Amino acid sequence: MIIGVCTIELLVTDSNSLKDKRQVVKSLIDRVRNRFNVSISEVEHQDLWRRAVLGIACVATDQQFASTMLNKVIELVEGEPRVLVASCQMEML
Repeated sequence: MIIGVCTIELLVTDSNSLKDKRQVVKSLIDRVRNRFNVSISEVEHQDLWRRAVLGIACVATDQQFASTMLNKVIELVEGEPRVLVASCQMEML
C-alpha cells in the first residue's frame, strides 16, 4: 500500500477578506474532490486573507499511480486563475 501526500501553498490573488478567500478555496477543494478520489483540506493559514495551504492524500497500490494522480491534482490547482501556487511538496509513504 502506497500513501501519496502533497501540500500546496497558495496565494489567493483576488481576496480582500476571509470570506473571499474561503469562497475561492472551498470552490477549488470541491472541484478536486469531485474530479479525483483524494482527500483534501485546507491545513494552514485559515486566518490569513491571501494565503492557504492545501493538504492532499491518496491511497494506491502503485507508487506511479499515486504520483500521477497527485500531479493531475496539482495541474488542476495551477489552472485556477484566482490562485498562484507558491510551493508544492509531494511525498510517498
